[in-house]
Amino acid sequence: MKLVAIRVDASATIGTGHLKRCLSLAQALIEQGAQVSLIARALDGVAAQVLRDAPCPVRWLPAPSGDVPTDSTSTPHAAWAGVSWTQDADDTANALRTERPDWLVVDHYAFDVRWHDALRASQDCRLLVIDDTADRALAPDALLDHNWAPDHRTKYAGRLAREPHWLAGPRYALLSPAYRNAPRYAFQPEVRSIGIFMGGTDPDGISARVLVACRSADFSGLVEVVSTSANPHLSALRDACTGAGHATLTLDQTDLVAFFTRHDLQIGAGGGATWERCSIGAPTLAIAVATNQSAVVPGLASLGAVCAATEATLTSTLRELIQNPMARQALATRAATLVDGRGAQRVALHLLRDTLRLRPATLADAQLLHAWRNHPSVRAVSGNSEPISFKSHHSWMRRVLQSPDRRLLIAQVGALPVGSIRFDQLETGHLEVSLYTDPQLQGLSLGPRLLLAGERQMHHSLQAPFTVDATVVAGNTASQQLFEGSGYHGGPLLYCKTIGPLPDEPTAIP
Repeated sequence: MKLVAIRVDASATIGTGHLKRCLSLAQALIEQGAQVSLIARALDGVAAQVLRDAPCPVRWLPAPSGDVPTDSTSTPHAAWAGVSWTQDADDTANALRTERPDWLVVDHYAFDVRWHDALRASQDCRLLVIDDTADRALAPDALLDHNWAPDHRTKYAGRLAREPHWLAGPRYALLSPAYRNAPRYAFQPEVRSIGIFMGGTDPDGISARVLVACRSADFSGLVEVVSTSANPHLSALRDACTGAGHATLTLDQTDLVAFFTRHDLQIGAGGGATWERCSIGAPTLAIAVATNQSAVVPGLASLGAVCAATEATLTSTLRELIQNPMARQALATRAATLVDGRGAQRVALHLLRDTLRLRPATLADAQLLHAWRNHPSVRAVSGNSEPISFKSHHSWMRRVLQSPDRRLLIAQVGALPVGSIRFDQLETGHLEVSLYTDPQLQGLSLGPRLLLAGERQMHHSLQAPFTVDATVVAGNTASQQLFEGSGYHGGPLLYCKTIGPLPDEPTAIP
């Protein structure tokens, strides 16, 4: 079992977004069979409130005892840690003294390359750094930035002490499991109600001012404001909702799926909830309320996924958007194409991909395999690129499972199916291989692990050397690279590999 530790904080100053996205990752890791622990510092009561129902153990670091030591090399957000980076590195290492994680995930703007190198050395583990500011030196083995950027390598140029594995863009947005199969917003031409969510703590108290802007824009319908009990301006926000008329205040929701679904227009900050709104397809007017959001909101606006406004332009922009149903529908459509709700699964798979295992397929897998096989990206590289009916697929699969000369296997990481591989007996000592991964999980280097696991499975079954043949459709460069990188010879359309005695230990795959 892989061990993963996550270092993250929340506070009235930091907000709750970092912690909530790490909780989403923790849930995905646990689903895929990992043992997870969270490490947080008791900066105030915010983190404890969010972690009341944490899905894994929480290791609390001591509360700060005084002013944060600073120096000329401090990171822009060094004060957020509440202690010096050296103290935090020591405290974190001490919290991990009884376990050595395979991966340490750190989601904290206060820590830079010095903290990263210190923890990597003390724990002898790999580091996943979650960041979106690119405002300091980093030393990640893997870098997760789920914000949109034209070129993430350019964004982080000069900031990286080592070349990481890139997990970049909204495809990796860390959303809770509730968003994977959540109902989408059903577009309505009329704005019947508006939802406002400006972050878990809203330290600047902008929620009340946004509510006022809704009424200034001549909107008289229902407005629902969402916040948390950690909001330092909660009393004033309650008064604002009472005074605005036809306005409600909702607190401390586990997730906001229903909230994002039930309103015809959302007004929100450019933080992590942006990706939640996108996955629901909610028409959104976005405002950057923090420095790290100043590039996110304009970037998404340039893609047509949100309508951007400042606090100064909010009223006029809101009035125009309410009166323009075509613009709102376009926002909803474009937003939904960016995020599918499976980002946390993808990131967890990157951390746990070496635990991939195979099991025999059964007819219960027919629907899943049929969906994968009929996905456009799989059909494009198949010998038969036409869609296949489920009836035909089911009959084919029944024949395969009953044949003594064919083996159909399902790849899983934990309980999550991620791909399939099939071996067909051609002649004595020769097998033909066919494989594909879940089309929505491509780009995670699962293919080489699936192929190697299949070779090992067949070696165990046959107990004799054999040759694997593979046919590749012309132009399928991904498969060509897969087989060439896995020790196959020939190409570009026909490959083969002789499997003799295998080493006792699995081959390491980058």
